[in-house]
Amino acid sequence: MAKSTESLEVFYRHKFSGLPENLSKDAGQFNVFRIEERIQSGVSSPSYIRRDFFKIMLFQGDNVFHYGDKSIPVSGDTLLFFNPQVPYTYDPLTPDTKGYFCVFKDEFFKGNLRLNLAELPLFAAGVQPVFNLNEDQTQEVKAGFEKIIKELNTDYTYKYELIRNYVSELIFFAIKLQPSDKPVVHTDACARITSVFSELLERQFPIESPLQRFELRSPQAFADRLSIHVNYLNRALKKTTGRTTTDHIFERLTTEAKALLKYTSWNVAEISYALGFESQAHFTHFFKKQTKINPSDYRSV
Repeated sequence: MAKSTESLEVFYRHKFSGLPENLSKDAGQFNVFRIEERIQSGVSSPSYIRRDFFKIMLFQGDNVFHYGDKSIPVSGDTLLFFNPQVPYTYDPLTPDTKGYFCVFKDEFFKGNLRLNLAELPLFAAGVQPVFNLNEDQTQEVKAGFEKIIKELNTDYTYKYELIRNYVSELIFFAIKLQPSDKPVVHTDACARITSVFSELLERQFPIESPLQRFELRSPQAFADRLSIHVNYLNRALKKTTGRTTTDHIFERLTTEAKALLKYTSWNVAEISYALGFESQAHFTHFFKKQTKINPSDYRSV
């Protein structure tokens, strides 16, 4: 059985046997840590589940981070971002691993800055939020984390306003590393329909429990939800993406199936049910057609 979504409160209680003294609920439960101190305290790698909070990490060392169905090896100095939409974990940390990470809820930015994290390209679906840093970039990010640590331990009345600025600098620093990312402008009805369809599809993931069920599995189901004809939906997606509605649904189902097979202990029958298939046989046929390998074989690779 996979665990349910991990809340920030559960994170703190697991790591500290209680909430840290310097924690402020009014500040979106923000906190910051040095990785080497967490290693010394015997903290293990996180479970592969979805969290209800954001995490920004400067990782100095070698490891493999698992986002959704993707495993991304990192080496040297790496800036990583984690968000509530994507389950993740990473391999056990080695004693020489160093770095920093901060955690916070989206309420942290619902103050004066009014920064909507969900609208930033860094946290969009399908983005690989992993950045290899050179020496100068590492020093800049490291200085940012040190400023956060220093400020968090002060009694300054407006310290969280300052910290929000420092965290914003980290976020926009990473976005700047991706100059090709541009704001999306919907120029026509087809583009708008594609955007709404994509949001509706992504909103159903990740699957967090064998009792949860993926419901919108057909083009007709999406068309009904969008109150448009299924042929119009398909034409819109073909025009903007070059692929059919079914192609998009099947691709997303396959991605989620891979993640569930790799990172949960659910049996194939439970995964079949959660993904909306009528039987395990139907799921096995679908998965093999999409990947050229049986689910059980994929799990053991």
